[in-house]
Amino acid sequence: MPAQDPSGAPTQDGRSGLQRRTLGVLMVAILPAGAAMSAGYGSAAILGEELTGNEALGGLAAAAMTTGAALSAVPLARLMAARGRRPGLTCGYAIAAVGAVLATAAALSSWYPLLVAGILGIGTGNAANLAARFAAADLAEEDDRAQAIGSLIWASTFGTVLGPTIGLGPAPAVAEWMGLPPLAGPYVLCVVLFGAAGLLVWRRLLPDPLAVVGGVGLPAAERPRFWDSAHLLRRSAAGRLGVLGMVSGHVVMVAIMTMTPLHLRHGGHHLEVVGFVISLHIIGMYAFSPVVGRLADRLGERPVLVAGGVLLLGGALWTASTGEGGVLGVYLGLFLIGLGWSCGIVAGSSLLVGAFPPARRVQVQGLADLVMTAAGAAAGLASGFVVAWTDYGVLARWSGVLGLSATAVVTIEAVGGRRNGVLRP
Repeated sequence: MPAQDPSGAPTQDGRSGLQRRTLGVLMVAILPAGAAMSAGYGSAAILGEELTGNEALGGLAAAAMTTGAALSAVPLARLMAARGRRPGLTCGYAIAAVGAVLATAAALSSWYPLLVAGILGIGTGNAANLAARFAAADLAEEDDRAQAIGSLIWASTFGTVLGPTIGLGPAPAVAEWMGLPPLAGPYVLCVVLFGAAGLLVWRRLLPDPLAVVGGVGLPAAERPRFWDSAHLLRRSAAGRLGVLGMVSGHVVMVAIMTMTPLHLRHGGHHLEVVGFVISLHIIGMYAFSPVVGRLADRLGERPVLVAGGVLLLGGALWTASTGEGGVLGVYLGLFLIGLGWSCGIVAGSSLLVGAFPPARRVQVQGLADLVMTAAGAAAGLASGFVVAWTDYGVLARWSGVLGLSATAVVTIEAVGGRRNGVLRP
């Protein structure tokens, strides 16, 4: 138990120690959970097209992951507000493991609807991964909030980079050796990894960080409902900007990444190359997030959001200029897109944490993740049709333009602030 003052609240030293323990548990748990999510996502479009022979339906299967994350974000947040981070995260990973079982059954039976249902379930694990970044900041001091979020995202690097590489490399080969369809392999792997993450959180995330800061246990009548949370978010300029930064990066990332595996396959590249491209993109997303967090804590979240928008546009344009037969431009462009996404998710999440008190924070965070993942789901759904009607380059270029949304808002704020003699950090 952490050291406590006479009121029962943790002392400063006790809270710091508890924050280190909480962050450590979450960083270990996010390794298998991140690997499972990226392995499942990297295989979904390819398996979907294999089962149906249709490129758009392949994209639809992959987009089901963000759809599942969107559908589960608010229910998981309500569970956390009532019971704590530990039950919410464990439940999310358990549902994801069941989804991976359904996706394995789809590969065995060649029944496409079962694949969509399974990827929807895996999306709940993605929602739990997203919620974990807020759990990492529950006990953090204000000056270290973004870095705590960035550190957890950084810990995802190792699992999420290895996920597609293993899921599209050794896993299909092992599945084939066992007499299973090759693309059943990634989802068998997901079952094991999501189960390990859920077990670790359930056994080790004690005491619950949200309970320590007083964000758990409000009577049901006092918990903010969906529209109450929406009203709170609408009234907060910092909250709105945080969500916009998260959403714009997520839309660019999902829209382009949903169709990149098929784009590379059509260019004659092997599955191992596809997995390596996804892994490099994920390095951009996660590996530099502690640096992004430290910059956000020291310089302010807004400059980091501006930089993120520029990186998203640059990466999207670089990717768009690379034909199906090329791969170097896709490597570099997706790396920059991943780095821009990191800026948006770290700085945007930090703004969101600081904008609301603990008792109101969790369900607003769930609503924000709902908006982000729903926008990503829409982008993923639309991406297959955009490519079918035009081409991959058009999709990438216009996605990059959308990535400048938060940059534009911060620029407008800065111009208005100078006119009124007010500068924002």
